[in-house]
Amino acid sequence: MLKTVIILLMIALVASLASGLVFLMSDQGSTDKRRLFTTLGVRLGLGVCLLAVILYGVVTGELGHQNPWDAGPTPSTEIAEE
Repeated sequence: MLKTVIILLMIALVASLASGLVFLMSDQGSTDKRRLFTTLGVRLGLGVCLLAVILYGVVTGELGHQNPWDAGPTPSTEIAEE
């Protein structure tokens, strides 16, 4: 569930970036249009939400650092003899 939210936020960030590019190209030289700044604010808000969701996932343990190719630490077979 959390990974789906992260993917959706990333897609929304890319869409906001694309719309900002369209507004930048179409509003060149016009000083009364604020659409570019609005998309910047939306992109900033989406970025903060994405960071908050990732931090929440790491803190709660839902997102971890387990990789399929990393088996993790292996137990030591040496026994300390006194």
